[in-house]
Amino acid sequence: MIPAAMPSEFQAVTVDYLAIAPMLIVVGGALIGVIVEAFAPRERRHTVQVWLTTTTLLVALAVLAVWSRDHMAVTLGGSIAVDGVALFLQGTLLALSVLGVLVMAERFGGVGSDAFTPMGASTPGSTQESVATRAGYATSEVFPLTLFAVVGMMIFVSANDLITMFVGLEVLSLPLYIMTGLARRRRLLSQEAALKYFLLGAFSSAFFLFGAALLYGYSGSTDLKELSRAITTSTGDLDALLLPGVVLVLVGLLFKVGAVPFHSWTPDAYQGAPTPVTGFMAACTKLAAFGAILRLTYVGVGANRWDWQLGVVAVAILTMVVGAVLSVTQTDVKRLLAYSSVAHAGFILVGVLAFSQAAIGGVMFYLLAYGAMTIAAFAIVTMVRQDGSEASHLSQWAGLGRRHPVVAGSFAFLLLAFAGIPLTSGFTAKFAAFAPAVESGTTGVVMVVVGVLASAVTAFVYVRLIVLMYFTEPVEGVVALTPSIPSTVAITVGLAVTLIAGVAPTWVLQLAGNASQFLL
Repeated sequence: MIPAAMPSEFQAVTVDYLAIAPMLIVVGGALIGVIVEAFAPRERRHTVQVWLTTTTLLVALAVLAVWSRDHMAVTLGGSIAVDGVALFLQGTLLALSVLGVLVMAERFGGVGSDAFTPMGASTPGSTQESVATRAGYATSEVFPLTLFAVVGMMIFVSANDLITMFVGLEVLSLPLYIMTGLARRRRLLSQEAALKYFLLGAFSSAFFLFGAALLYGYSGSTDLKELSRAITTSTGDLDALLLPGVVLVLVGLLFKVGAVPFHSWTPDAYQGAPTPVTGFMAACTKLAAFGAILRLTYVGVGANRWDWQLGVVAVAILTMVVGAVLSVTQTDVKRLLAYSSVAHAGFILVGVLAFSQAAIGGVMFYLLAYGAMTIAAFAIVTMVRQDGSEASHLSQWAGLGRRHPVVAGSFAFLLLAFAGIPLTSGFTAKFAAFAPAVESGTTGVVMVVVGVLASAVTAFVYVRLIVLMYFTEPVEGVVALTPSIPSTVAITVGLAVTLIAGVAPTWVLQLAGNASQFLL
């Protein structure tokens, strides 16, 4: 028997398709990529995948810039919020993903992979080139996996509902677990890193889900706006569920940004993953996770932040200190950048905890600047080789500036940006994140002081590497390979963003500031 009318709780869900069009485009590109992987001829598969992935991301970025910004709304039954913050972070994600894919095209085969030759090689068929070309990076399935991860990240930064946020978390995480284990010349290390990332990621997802269940029990809804309303109108009957729920959800999110003490996966995953994947993961995953943290803390649970804020302040301070101190002891470039990433997570948390509109803009600017310099840095790490394998040990970088001054100079510039030296995007980003924290009160000032001291420690680490490259004797057999056109474009764009956002950041800061509003 069919009821005469649907109950009110089963009302039809309205969807603004132009608002979510960029996500739909990326999903479509990922599904087409799976079909290409299954049916395209093996000899052409890599090239097709690179072009398809790059085109999909660029089209999605164009649609977001042209149409989606005029269709800001809470859609899909209130589960997706397309507002200024979501659009800025999604646009940054798409742009950084394009750079990441261009670097992956070098390592995994595809457009321009044949141009991967040693700098100074007399002929394209030199022995060093053949070793590099035969390195076994013909893993074209990485490209549809990247698109699926990007979809999850785009959902993550725009999720207005805890269940949707969890779906985004899983959709972005599962492809990354696979991509981490795709390094073929270091298979054991890579697969060990993937397994550790997967196991700890599963624990973090469980924490998030348990916390979401407690918050649902507290508020009767998983919607962030309803959660905020329940906090402000609480009668005290279920208050015991609120703080544990918030803490557990934050643990799940802090794991993704590599905050201490949830950071133990970071150095292993960064070192074991193929270096282009590491760059993509370091830049885009951190951006997506901080986007989710901003939405949760500002839209959902900001009303009771006095109950949990000091705990997150302690996490931020611990993250800055541990990341900076442990970076001093590293002997591998990728692990050094991993602990640098941990320290930067602490710096960004300082901005998040300022709880102001200026802080939101500063955090978004920081994520853009950090993402661009990170992808470019790992792209350069990919170029430095010895006997056909990556030369990631610090001792192998000795004297690199004497033999390959352009490569060493570019990497040195990025290291100075990581350190926050003026006239680089790193300095502007730290100022944009720290200034609102200083204005927020004594706690913010304490965090900024710790951040400045931690920055000084990391600056010592970066300068030590620069000295190693320029003032020591070169290591025999270490070469910097000439990148193909796609990798050259990615590195050039990363360097340009790092320079322009440091010298003339006004336009980007204004754009981030104008976009720093949530739809409530």
